[in-house]
Amino acid sequence: MPKQAIPTPGGRRATLLEAVLWFCISNKLVVALGVIALVFGGLSVAPFDWDIGWLPRNPVPVDAIPDLGENQQIVFTEWRGRSPRDIEDQVTYPLTVSLLGIPGVKTVRGMSNFGFSSIILIFEEDIEFYWSRSRIIEKLNSLPAGSLPEGVQPALGPDATGLGQIFWYTLEGRDPDGNPTGGWDLDELRSVQDWQVRYALLAAGGVSEVAPVGGFPREYQIDVDPDAMRAHGVTLQQVFDAIHMSNVDVGARSIEINRVEYIIRGLGALASLEDIEETAIRATDGVPIRIKDVARVGRGPALRRGALDKEGAEAVGGVVVARYGANPLEVIKNIKEKIDAIAPGLPRKAVLRDPATPHDTIASFAETRGFDAFDATGALDQEAWLAWLRQTEREEWPAWITTSQVTIVPFYDRSGLIHETLGTLSTALTEEILVTVIVILLMVFHLRSSILISTVLPLAVLLCFIAMKAFGVDANVVALSGIAIAIGTMVDMGVIVCENILRKLEEREPGTSRAEAIFHASSEVGGAVLTAVSTTIVGFLPVFSLTAAEGKLFKPLAFTKTFALGGSVMVALLVLPPLAHLLFWEPKRKDRAHRLAGAFLVVTGLAALAWLDGWIAWLALGAGGCMLVYPQLPPLAQRFSRNGLILAVAAAVSLVLADHWLPLGPAQGYTANALFVMGLLGGVLGFLSLFRAVYGVVLRFFLNHKFVYLGATAVIIFMGFSVWLGFPRIFSFVPGLAERVGIPAETVRQTRFWTAGARNFPGMGKEFMPRLDEGSFLFMPSTMPHA
Repeated sequence: MPKQAIPTPGGRRATLLEAVLWFCISNKLVVALGVIALVFGGLSVAPFDWDIGWLPRNPVPVDAIPDLGENQQIVFTEWRGRSPRDIEDQVTYPLTVSLLGIPGVKTVRGMSNFGFSSIILIFEEDIEFYWSRSRIIEKLNSLPAGSLPEGVQPALGPDATGLGQIFWYTLEGRDPDGNPTGGWDLDELRSVQDWQVRYALLAAGGVSEVAPVGGFPREYQIDVDPDAMRAHGVTLQQVFDAIHMSNVDVGARSIEINRVEYIIRGLGALASLEDIEETAIRATDGVPIRIKDVARVGRGPALRRGALDKEGAEAVGGVVVARYGANPLEVIKNIKEKIDAIAPGLPRKAVLRDPATPHDTIASFAETRGFDAFDATGALDQEAWLAWLRQTEREEWPAWITTSQVTIVPFYDRSGLIHETLGTLSTALTEEILVTVIVILLMVFHLRSSILISTVLPLAVLLCFIAMKAFGVDANVVALSGIAIAIGTMVDMGVIVCENILRKLEEREPGTSRAEAIFHASSEVGGAVLTAVSTTIVGFLPVFSLTAAEGKLFKPLAFTKTFALGGSVMVALLVLPPLAHLLFWEPKRKDRAHRLAGAFLVVTGLAALAWLDGWIAWLALGAGGCMLVYPQLPPLAQRFSRNGLILAVAAAVSLVLADHWLPLGPAQGYTANALFVMGLLGGVLGFLSLFRAVYGVVLRFFLNHKFVYLGATAVIIFMGFSVWLGFPRIFSFVPGLAERVGIPAETVRQTRFWTAGARNFPGMGKEFMPRLDEGSFLFMPSTMPHA
């Protein structure tokens, strides 16, 4: 379109909105490029778990529920073997006093337990998470000498929040078919967890900590004999010093031999039980007194203060904690990929299916195959059995033996809840868009306008996702509900703009171009649309001022609804007018446009028929054929075909909605659900059409009988307040009035009217957190240590 002046009424100076509208109508290529960029950008940051191979994905972080935890950090200090009183006096109190001076600290809470201290620092909400961690580290590194006992080193907790526990798992033995087999002790599983699984999962992207749960941590234990120590004149401190001094590698300088330099080192690190037993404590008359002379050395379980129970049996597992600010869904995906990578390399052993299998049977079977069945301790010779089992087909294995491999078995995976949350939004948006398309088709009864209005929803939602990514608003069940709530208002923008465009095109004077008519129609309602959206956004300003847990819960909803409304306004005012200029053809160009559209639908239907073979393909073919022959039809036939096409499209969308919604349930069948959906939509739209037809009569009646209307309004208000606050509270003035006229208040409260009102309208309860049935229970009981 050639560049021309903005056609404002009376030649006045154009406003900013009018200038932008005319620019978009005159430069459709720019608008088209912007829409394409919007679509690609929205798809790349959409929180849904879409696999779009050709498009780089950086989705909005998504979780099931908002994180309402405090802005806190944890300082953990271990001092083994000390009582809670010693921990409190020498660790918790000095650290608490020192940490109080950190900038931004609101509260410091200390907890002393047997063997460790835990200090929780709660910061102001505006303090950045990692900035607070750096200040804590600075304070801990600058503690004066002697503030803490020797060897006690405080550590900062993982960089995660209270909602970071996203994945729990257990380690279990499984046979090649995936069936539980056992064969592993709790200490073996705990060693696999501590030295293999934990380090592997820590390498997954977004993981802050992998904490082991249950089992017995393996350690070397030295059980001293007091009588032997007394006989050899050895003290407990000497035993401790001897072990401490022996378990170290030392380095000296170098010596030169034949012009070659050799580094001198002393190797003393303990590597086995025998090394500990041979450690010399002291010498008497040249005879060394070793550890094994005064103590017994062995391996044993470390002291523990908890256990993991799964279905009545002790288990070993771990909990994976996501890093602060990470995308939980992406982190869980990384964890599963890492588990798949390390699963083949986890330990495996040969086990007996039936422990009662005779040893002679096992020994003779192994002897005929050329290897020993048992080792020196009488247990299965794992190396020999595993070598034979790897070389033999499973069909040739005896029935009494199999392999048991350590397997990571998840028992809490938040990705299921996250997908359900996203599925709820996806289902709601899909069904709302389908219902909106049907309503627009039947109420506006203009196919091209329906297509225009229907484009507002997906484009506005994609624009909302981009804004969420830009402003750091995470996707959760509360935030995503803001988009679903705004659907109705978003559609209103397109309806208002499109209806005014149609009216202006019908009423335009000769010589007025379509572009000018569309411009005048859009600018005429643009200010009203902006005012309506601004009013809604202003109404949410109190929500933006919420702080603490309330702000974390409700602010995302206010943000997403604001983004969605803002996106709908942008699409309605900047995208719909240029599209309307393309779709609302001149009368002399309608025949050509119908032929082009019909040819496109026929080609699309043939392609869909080749790939899908569904009723949608036949619908496209039928619609394309009708549009090809449409210009040759007489005016009456054109009208009937146009209306028939609109009804056919509405019926097709209704069938899609019925298949997606299934309001009666899958057991009732597709036909019953489709009939129910069509009947429901027909009834609602029929009522709306009837109301629109009699609206003038109803309005005239209420204007002539204002007191009737005001009385009905007052009844509705009182009923609403009674439901909200409760009948006794709203009508609490009635007993007082009764006492003034001589009727006891108790008599009024005992009347049938009062008791029925108090029973049926007790008032709405208040609950801060919405109910969320996740379907998972983690029971963490606490009891006395002797249990």
